[in-house]
Amino acid sequence: MPPVLHASQRAPIVVLGMHRSGTSCLAGSLEEAGLHLGEVNTEAPHNARGNRENRTIMDLHDEVLAANGGSWDVPPPLVTWSDEHRARRDEIIATYPSDVVWGFKDPRSLLLLDGWIEALPGLRFVGTFRHPAAVAASLAARNHFDAARSHAIWLAYNRRLIDYHARFGFPLVSFDWPHERYLDALKAAAVAHGLRQPETGFRFFTTGLRRNAAPTEVGLPADVREVHERLLSLAA
Repeated sequence: MPPVLHASQRAPIVVLGMHRSGTSCLAGSLEEAGLHLGEVNTEAPHNARGNRENRTIMDLHDEVLAANGGSWDVPPPLVTWSDEHRARRDEIIATYPSDVVWGFKDPRSLLLLDGWIEALPGLRFVGTFRHPAAVAASLAARNHFDAARSHAIWLAYNRRLIDYHARFGFPLVSFDWPHERYLDALKAAAVAHGLRQPETGFRFFTTGLRRNAAPTEVGLPADVREVHERLLSLAA
């Protein structure tokens, strides 16, 4: 018999993190632990097991960002949700069942999170990050971005991740951790949110999901290095 969850443990969960930083792996692993993601992408060219994203949420996020003069790779400094966008957000929320723990993953959420908190004040989070050199290598392979552009995007997202972590104190994992440490972190994050450890263990994650690894000893801009060190400290 599944455990009886308090109302706070039934609140939705959002996976937070920069693009190419293990958000798909984290979402897929939490899905194994009982998180209901609904209809999501399970196959994608640059994600071996799919990006685990709800297309409707992604489209809404892109439209909100565009309405604020930005996009996923040009994060606007401030984001305002229109009444129309709020209504569509609420329609999306209504499609999820009320008798399970549900959630969603889209890296753009870090740029738009206050709009979701407005509708779901009890929202819970799990965050992930990855070494900026590895993210830059992945964005170079997928989007042909140069290192300077990738670092700027990485900073914009991960500074927000740190800010939200200061507000809400959620579990934070590094996609660079060794296999066993990463699996231990998945288990701890699941338990912290009232989910279960899969009976057969977490199978979604394999080290093969870490594509485009980059040498971690490469030189980084001082501000990028400082933010990464801060994330490591928070996760530890």
